[in-house]
Amino acid sequence: MNTYTLLQGHCLDVLKTLPDESVQTCITSPPYFGLRDYGCGGQIGLESTPEQFVQSLVDVFAEVHRVLKKDGTLWLNLGDSYAAQRSGTSMPAETLAGGVGGKGNKAAHRGHDGAAGHAHRNASNIGLKHKDLIGIPWRVAFALQQYGWYLRQDIIWHKPNPMPESVTDRCTKAHEYIFLLSKSDRYFYDNEAIKEPVSDTSLKRAEYGWNCDRPSTKNASMGGTGIHTEKMGTRFVNPSGRNKRSVWTVCTKPYKGAHFAVYPTELIRPCILAGSRPGDTVLDPFNGSGTTGFVSMEERRKYIGIDINDEYLAIADARIKSAQVQEQMDF
Repeated sequence: MNTYTLLQGHCLDVLKTLPDESVQTCITSPPYFGLRDYGCGGQIGLESTPEQFVQSLVDVFAEVHRVLKKDGTLWLNLGDSYAAQRSGTSMPAETLAGGVGGKGNKAAHRGHDGAAGHAHRNASNIGLKHKDLIGIPWRVAFALQQYGWYLRQDIIWHKPNPMPESVTDRCTKAHEYIFLLSKSDRYFYDNEAIKEPVSDTSLKRAEYGWNCDRPSTKNASMGGTGIHTEKMGTRFVNPSGRNKRSVWTVCTKPYKGAHFAVYPTELIRPCILAGSRPGDTVLDPFNGSGTTGFVSMEERRKYIGIDINDEYLAIADARIKSAQVQEQMDF
């Protein structure tokens, strides 16, 4: 059974053809500001200013807002950029370092600031100072909040294997943001599906009575008879696990089928598991190499992917088909 659909075209145009409230969750990583020229007219990411870039994304996610079900969610991965003072209007996009989610080629190029994975626009042209961090993720998040999205959480993607940087006046960048946004104040979120194992420290602490083993409390662990004598046990530690934390440690991993960087499958698997049920439809309007679709197939979801570049869709189609075959073999 065909459970995925790949659509070629500008995401804003294609989204307008999808019916209202037909998608449960959207998981995506848009092109980063000023990072890469895909050779397609009207592409997002090469706007002249951050404000124009932000508005482009607000317009796209207004359509996503429409096609999401009332209890739907948006999981949005965004990286940041630096401004640089130099001659000319901007560094050519093809010489800039890449991002994740199929947004550039990290291995081939480094940024003007010596920072792999960071785009650079001419500072004077965008109203910023040389070496300013542009702050794209939070600009977009606040603009979506202003539109009407509920900005529920900023999740930190911690990269244990970040790209090395030669800069000596700041730290090496080892994180990106994933924003959780919802269409309504009440939305589907499967907390149980992404729970983490309870730490050994917490399990040990559960052996004690309330207020631990301070002598003044005379609790159960000290043989006391006061009001704090009950062992914590499962009242303190849930045997099914603990709530997932907001810092996700996931290594970057290459995908040999693509010549651009992709985000790792284990980064977005929790988004799919928490944001949808088996059989629900997952959307990625910036399909890239099809990572979202690949994991959606593995987790028995339906999938709609949109991309402006037909070559990327061909890569994604082959990749997603491989996941679908594995699903049929397993189930």
